[in-house]
Amino acid sequence: MIRGIIFDFDGLIVDTEWAVYQSWVELFDSFGAKLPLDQWTSIIGISAYEHFDPFDILEQQIEQNLDRASLSEQRHAREMELARAQPILPGVEDYLREAKYQALKLGVASSSDRNWVRGHLTRLRLLNYFDVIFTSEDVERAKPDPALYHLALQRLDLSPSEAFVLEDSPNGVTAAKAAGIFAIAVPNPLTACLNLNHADLILSSLDEISLTELIRVVENHPGASSPQIRV
Repeated sequence: MIRGIIFDFDGLIVDTEWAVYQSWVELFDSFGAKLPLDQWTSIIGISAYEHFDPFDILEQQIEQNLDRASLSEQRHAREMELARAQPILPGVEDYLREAKYQALKLGVASSSDRNWVRGHLTRLRLLNYFDVIFTSEDVERAKPDPALYHLALQRLDLSPSEAFVLEDSPNGVTAAKAAGIFAIAVPNPLTACLNLNHADLILSSLDEISLTELIRVVENHPGASSPQIRV
């Protein structure tokens, strides 16, 4: 029986992933360079800058060193401008309201930092829906490691079979599956081209099926060994 839902944040609740990527694309464009989409999408859902620095790619392309501190400040300001303009993604608020009506436990598990996640949830007036919010600062290893999901289950007092996860990226799905939780992929424009076949179920958007119907699908699904389903 489903008693809780754990949400990813970036690209699932609000499309901040596009804002971050677009801010880098604009910076690259200003130097006549291109940020390879395949390199960027490989780090979606994890603590991105721990794995590669886009400035390294940019400097290699233009063959010169840059004032990284100054450019980073400008790019970050543009990222925040774009991110603050992003609305709640379709279906999310309906799910949260219905989940509260059904007395389901709700959590967020994100590889982003705490201020970023809580700041946007506050801006969108969604913060109070969630019983727990865990970010990269709460674990030693963020996604695709399952630590965030193990922690969320523990604090929500749920077994893996009593919850499902909503994710937008392959790294996030990998983390959820490693924690033994039913993983539902809801890709955004950046992640739609990525391989999400290891998810248990794929939705094009949360507004294509009601939460009540989705819970019925999850509870009737025969298990991880069966073929993936799409709604």
